[in-house]
Amino acid sequence: MKAIGLAEFGGPEVLRVLDLPVPEAGPGEIRIRVHAATVNPVDTLVRRGIAFVSDAEPPFVPGMDAAGVIEQIGEATDTDLTVGDHVMAVAVVSGTHGAYAEHLVVPAESVVRAPTGVTAAEAATLPMNGLTARMALDLLELPAAATVAVTGSAGAVGGYAVQLAKADGYRVIADAAPKDEQLVKDLGADVVLPRGSEFPELVCKEVPAGVDGLVDTAGVAGLTIGAVRDGGRVASSVGGTQVPGERGIEVRFTFVPQYARERARLDRLRRLAEEGRLSLRVARTLPADEAAEVHRLLEAGGHRGRLVLTF
Repeated sequence: MKAIGLAEFGGPEVLRVLDLPVPEAGPGEIRIRVHAATVNPVDTLVRRGIAFVSDAEPPFVPGMDAAGVIEQIGEATDTDLTVGDHVMAVAVVSGTHGAYAEHLVVPAESVVRAPTGVTAAEAATLPMNGLTARMALDLLELPAAATVAVTGSAGAVGGYAVQLAKADGYRVIADAAPKDEQLVKDLGADVVLPRGSEFPELVCKEVPAGVDGLVDTAGVAGLTIGAVRDGGRVASSVGGTQVPGERGIEVRFTFVPQYARERARLDRLRRLAEEGRLSLRVARTLPADEAAEVHRLLEAGGHRGRLVLTF
């Protein structure tokens, strides 16, 4: 099968087209014929040898989001899915096990039907990004009718965090650059404030005691923790973010592989997308052979929505 991977770590140029054996689905597993795989920032960490490679041997195949069609269900697998179903899945990268491939085997708990009426590229943007936002909100353990702040709200994870927080019944205060203000309002944020160093002060003008929790998807929790009330919580999706402990505020970090088999949570994301309460945003699709160029585009930044590889 065709896969996109690397034998040595480095820049986008290390990504190559590989010819790998087609994997077989074992007990409790499903094999998907991948039609689309989202390119996420974590994929660049795999490419650079920073994440998900310590216990594996090369070649390494990145990719944590996939959408396609079920082509094999392993023996003794308990699932309501059938061969031919259009599905989306989250993958935990390990060696050649990644979504940048024509065929992907994952645990049955990591697969749900794709939202009705969307393309494979759109469906592929939801699993890992949506579960990351879901986990961040869960880590905050917010009380009913809480107020939550979201940074990086125009991005993929941040946008899902805004919409999931609204679906949970929270009041949302989000940041945005001037060009993204309308986008973030359209995502459902109750209050949209300028991003930057003044964000905490502006938040506290809206909520004098500070918000109950902060979802940081921009790696700026250390600069925005002033927006959080005493004893509140911060959940960051950006590993390595430096956050000072202060005022009894607890800081937690997402690690989405812990949610990779949370099928009920993934299926709820599907339902919310079908109801129009989650926006599946594709910035651009490119053939898998152009993965190196897609990584360059990702690292250049400025995209609203995800870049997606097609197979």
